[in-house]
Amino acid sequence: MIDLHYAPTPNGWKISIMLEECRLPYTVIPVSLRRGEQFKPEFLAISPNNRIPAIVDRDPADGGEPVAIFETGAILLYLAEKTGKFMPQALRERYKVTQWLMWQMGGLGPMLGQNGHFKLYAPEKIPYAIDRYAREAARLYGVLDGQLGRTGRFVAGDDYTIADMACFPWTMTHKAQGITLDDYPNIKRWYAEVRARPEVQKGLAVGKETEKVPMDDEARRIMFGIKKPGA
Repeated sequence: MIDLHYAPTPNGWKISIMLEECRLPYTVIPVSLRRGEQFKPEFLAISPNNRIPAIVDRDPADGGEPVAIFETGAILLYLAEKTGKFMPQALRERYKVTQWLMWQMGGLGPMLGQNGHFKLYAPEKIPYAIDRYAREAARLYGVLDGQLGRTGRFVAGDDYTIADMACFPWTMTHKAQGITLDDYPNIKRWYAEVRARPEVQKGLAVGKETEKVPMDDEARRIMFGIKKPGA
């Protein structure tokens, strides 16, 4: 059994989708980001960077003590190794997947996160930051669209892999990010195909009702480290 410490965000969805695709049994342990539960000592013991998701595998392949893992790229690689699924074994194909997983971790996710933050959540609108990250978001969408045009079906080739599971949840935010998929026809085709997968639908449904705390000033302060007036 795997414990999934989770909130329904693009990073959380990566792992709920992978667990559903692998048909691994798991227990969801909700982490309320708006209440600051990601800063609790028991969560930090698993995820010292105070970010969701994290997993604890209570039945690791070596038969030893439970294995705790944070960072979504590491979790996806771990689950792929554990199950032998969604990661090619051949050298060249494996590193195609690894490259695009690292691209998502180092580029697509962080830059879309910044774009969303300055557009939607920042306490003051900073035109330079809004323009900077909007342009970078558009550039990265162009990179992904070009790659999908070359591969023809999925991010790293003909087969659906953890690279798709890493990238797809961030494209779920395209409307809020001010991005139109009509401008990226290859992404639009891929997005529709991935979203239609039954396991993806199940993964996206996980934890929908868990976050009841409103996104008020206190939640923003907790989530984004905004100092209180006078602090």
